[in-house]
Amino acid sequence: MAAGGVDPEYIRELFAAFGPVTVRRMFGGAGLYADGQMFSLVAGGLIHLKAGADTIPDFEREGCAPFSYDTKTGKRTITSYWRLPERLYDDPEELAEWARTALKFAKERAAAPKSKSLKSRSRKATAEAAPARRNKSTRKAPA
Repeated sequence: MAAGGVDPEYIRELFAAFGPVTVRRMFGGAGLYADGQMFSLVAGGLIHLKAGADTIPDFEREGCAPFSYDTKTGKRTITSYWRLPERLYDDPEELAEWARTALKFAKERAAAPKSKSLKSRSRKATAEAAPARRNKSTRKAPA
């Protein structure tokens, strides 16, 4: 593999049965895109596919783990990306099926309505709970 464990030509060849793949370098690895949507990532020389609730058991049966990386405060796990099963490196047709499913989940996730961040919801709740301030300029002066 090339620098950062990513060889774009190898990736495109590996996914040839799936269709055209764009490789974009990121954070020492790469994101794999199809139809403008990221459906896979490469980190540490390992390929991970986007997974959904329906496919996580398939990855588990294959003995695969979710993507994780080390931070200053410990290990962080991203459960939406799971390591590509080893056997698929030698089975381009089945790899293409798994990649199509990963792309489907990526597109569904991208189309899903975005939930507001916890910080944003917290600010709104605080603002709604605060008593309304009286405008001092509208008070009548004592007679």
